[in-house]
Amino acid sequence: MFDEILINNFYKRYKTALSQVRQVVTKPLTLTEKLLYVHTSDPCEKPFLRGKDYVTFHPDRVAMQDATAQMALLQFLQAGQAKVAVPASVHCDHLIQAELGAEKDVIQASKVNKEVYDFLESVSRKYGIGFWKPGAGIIHQVVLENYAFPGGMMVGTDSHTVNAGGLGMIAIGVGGADAVDVLVGEPWELKFPKVIGVHLTGSLSGWTSSKDIILYLAGLLTVKGGTGAIVEYFGEGAESLSCTGKGTICNMGAEIGATTSIFPYDRSMSAYLRATDRSMVADYADDMMSDLGPDQAVLDDPEAYYDQVIHIDLSTLEPHVNGPFTPDKAWPLSKFAKAVKDNNYPVKLEVGLIGSCTNSSYEDISRSASIARQARDKQLKAKSEFTITPGSELVRATVDRDGLLDDLGNIGGLVLANACGPCIGQWKRHAEQGKPNSIITSFNRNFAKRNDGNPNTHAFVASPELVTAFVLAGRLDFNPLTDTLENAKGQQVKLDPPKGEAFSKDGFTVSDLGYLAPEEDGAEIEIAVSESSERLQLLPEYEKNTVDRFSGLRLLIKVKGKCTTDHISMAGPWLKFRGHLANISKNMFLGAINFFNDKANEVYNLEQNSYLPIYDSALAYKEAGIGTLVVGDENYGEGSSREHAAMEPRFMGVKVVICRSFARIHESNLKKQGVLAFCFANPDDYAKILERDIFDIKGLDSFSSDSKISLNVLHEDGTTDIIELFHTYNDTQIAWFKAGSALSLIKQST
Repeated sequence: MFDEILINNFYKRYKTALSQVRQVVTKPLTLTEKLLYVHTSDPCEKPFLRGKDYVTFHPDRVAMQDATAQMALLQFLQAGQAKVAVPASVHCDHLIQAELGAEKDVIQASKVNKEVYDFLESVSRKYGIGFWKPGAGIIHQVVLENYAFPGGMMVGTDSHTVNAGGLGMIAIGVGGADAVDVLVGEPWELKFPKVIGVHLTGSLSGWTSSKDIILYLAGLLTVKGGTGAIVEYFGEGAESLSCTGKGTICNMGAEIGATTSIFPYDRSMSAYLRATDRSMVADYADDMMSDLGPDQAVLDDPEAYYDQVIHIDLSTLEPHVNGPFTPDKAWPLSKFAKAVKDNNYPVKLEVGLIGSCTNSSYEDISRSASIARQARDKQLKAKSEFTITPGSELVRATVDRDGLLDDLGNIGGLVLANACGPCIGQWKRHAEQGKPNSIITSFNRNFAKRNDGNPNTHAFVASPELVTAFVLAGRLDFNPLTDTLENAKGQQVKLDPPKGEAFSKDGFTVSDLGYLAPEEDGAEIEIAVSESSERLQLLPEYEKNTVDRFSGLRLLIKVKGKCTTDHISMAGPWLKFRGHLANISKNMFLGAINFFNDKANEVYNLEQNSYLPIYDSALAYKEAGIGTLVVGDENYGEGSSREHAAMEPRFMGVKVVICRSFARIHESNLKKQGVLAFCFANPDDYAKILERDIFDIKGLDSFSSDSKISLNVLHEDGTTDIIELFHTYNDTQIAWFKAGSALSLIKQST
């Protein structure tokens, strides 16, 4: 078992810490409040105001995936520490491209990414970080199986770190600079979140699964409905769900913008801990179960203690399909076929893909395999391509032993590596690029071009078992609850509801987890980064920000509509440059749509008096010593936690980002990198920004948490506008800005 000392110490002090909190916060507590308060940096002196107060915390551990770990560890190297201050792990899951199947793809990735893997392994060994090799599994499934513990607090350099909430842990996705704070022992800052309570009653049955709870909730709250809040589930319906099912729900909480999501500790979590050889954790948690859930008074009157309460009856919940192009476009299955027809979505299903960090547990695969066995027994054939991505080597080895991979293989399923693969665009899909087509996945995100780079791929999201049923139909206008399929004998047959188990009755099995422990003393290990490398690059040091740098700014781009971190810094083939800031900056804003011409990668450059590709325009301004400004729309920067979406603009001379509203992680990442992040005080002022404007930021000479900041806009015709801006900066964040970045401030203090 990992982190035994940490876990022992945590549970031994938890009740005492909670008792001290209750002396200050005298009202009944939600689970979210309990766990946040006991992880605050200093003894609690007063109750914090939700959505108002910035609070510093000391998380218990850090998790990093290989794509984001490169930049996080490059920043950590600049801090001059001998060891990490808290337990940490690196997981090699993002850089494996899916094409031929698990074994061949891992071998190929190990060759192509050798330089990066060697770097991550050497840094991990030297500085006390656990290293999970390529093929060991997807970070979030591996964390759930090995590191997550009820009541703990973790940050991770991936937005789906929130998956660990399925095991009762406060787990929050952050940028690499935030992770470095924790790795060096500095307090980590977060605005004390609001708490949305989701009251689950009844129980799931038939085709409805845990995935459908979060798909329904995404439709209800939209992609920004959870912003600034933690979603806390409770009720007898919550207790009826498996631990990994809870993980699925928490995982996709990232798609509604939630800071994280969490379930109270219960018997299903205890059973999962014991099944994954962590009985010691279960014993501790069992003894304090009531303290690892909301107070009884909260359960008795939830509307009095949560900022918002949503009630969901699992007994009446329908299976859902969400998409295309956004994870919050939710269709009840009974209405999906009509939606396909009414919206002219391509009805033929090209590919069904199951697995990913969201749905790759034993339960997920066993329910899908039960549909595949029916296909064999009822003589049905798959009519679409089909791929399976196990979440970890532990899951893969176990479902292989139990014959479930054979069941899925019998209908044409191709088993991919235990890695992210198509979910994040690491998919070498052999299909006509640009052709309108439909795929359906059990993944979490379905933004345009997300999976295969094709803007005309209509990606839909559903449960793994529903994906499997659609593969057998080969069409999206199929409803397995009501429709039949024609089998090899020409007979009409109907699929029965799926069946599955939370984990195998024979327990888990694995011959090699793929884990490498750090050295006891890594002082002699050298970290080498070649100056000629195209994959890795030591980071530049940024100068302090001064007021004069924020006058005479030019517009780099005014983004129209949705602008996710995928739009700002694409993944897929660009993942190979995640450790090289200069190279990856060439992908900056490739997916963003220019408001003024409705085109991607074509913006007006005021100095060149012509339209240019966006990187060329940014470079021209940078080389001329002219700072730039970016304007965005609502929920700017939603999606992944990738801090490259903040680092690239900073590197290329962007001084300010102004939008109607921010996604939480991206706003934090911009602040950490020394880029000013402001919102329009009046969202309608977005319309006042014109293509050839010149900008001055006013008020920075007296910048404070309550200061007034404005944007002076000089239009081409000589007229001006003064636009009031809104900001959420506190004193610490202003110090980051003045120093040049958060890391610059850390370096100045060491």
